[in-house]
Amino acid sequence: MSGVAAVLNPAKIEDLPALKAAITEHCGGTEPAWYETTEADTGAGQASAAVEAGARLVLVCGGDGTVAACAGTLAGTGVAMAIVPVGTGNLLARNLGIPLELPEALDVAFGTAEWVIDVLEAAEQRFVVMAGLGFDAALIRDTDDDLKERLGWFAYVGGLARALRRSPHARFTITIDDELPVSTEAIGVLVGNVGQLEAGITLMPEASPDDGELDVLVLAPRRAKDWPVLVWRILRRRPDAGPQADIRRGKRVRISSAVAVPVEFDGDFRGEATELRVEVLAAALTVRCLRP
Repeated sequence: MSGVAAVLNPAKIEDLPALKAAITEHCGGTEPAWYETTEADTGAGQASAAVEAGARLVLVCGGDGTVAACAGTLAGTGVAMAIVPVGTGNLLARNLGIPLELPEALDVAFGTAEWVIDVLEAAEQRFVVMAGLGFDAALIRDTDDDLKERLGWFAYVGGLARALRRSPHARFTITIDDELPVSTEAIGVLVGNVGQLEAGITLMPEASPDDGELDVLVLAPRRAKDWPVLVWRILRRRPDAGPQADIRRGKRVRISSAVAVPVEFDGDFRGEATELRVEVLAAALTVRCLRP
């Protein structure tokens, strides 16, 4: 099958020869163009090279970071992306209903069903799941990568305790579209294109990847007793049913903090920042998937 390229993250793939053989079989016995990621280039350069070589379908075989890097490059090109999830979280795959098992994922990748979704952009950083300032970024920072590989989402339990100790409230100023700025004290603010995390946990129940809008979740538990209330409401898919959290929507948002706080994009910790500006690139990316 011509016009197919595969971007592979070898650090995430247990049996690379077996994966290549399975993909080649789906290509009718003809090998696609192979591109392997590196620590210096997590997928953007490889996806760009695939597009320049004439690929019409790019299979992304990696975790959330590889998917985000490739999606950001493929956005606006008209080249379709297929996800072969081999990471720990596989959050975009989960939100789009893409199977996590290899045979089923490849059947979808080489099928005909597609979904045109939005991509979110912050300065030169593009992402497809969510970004955050504050608590969630601290949680990612404080979770051991080796534990994530062995335990999956259970590894975040230890990171949760450390993040709670190291994430005091900060004052955030949030401006959505042309509305007046709102100043609030919170432990963190998330901007999402989709709303579901692992284990079926949904932070933003109304978030949809094709609605041309982003969702902004403000986490604002004031006291220790607010945490179990917030967790219960998240489990019931109603996180903003009380004062512990608030969700707003728009096409662009500016979030600023008086102090530098941790920041993350699609599950990758990116240091600290005092500001995050995000806008929607509507209907920018075609993904091979069956709508959930």
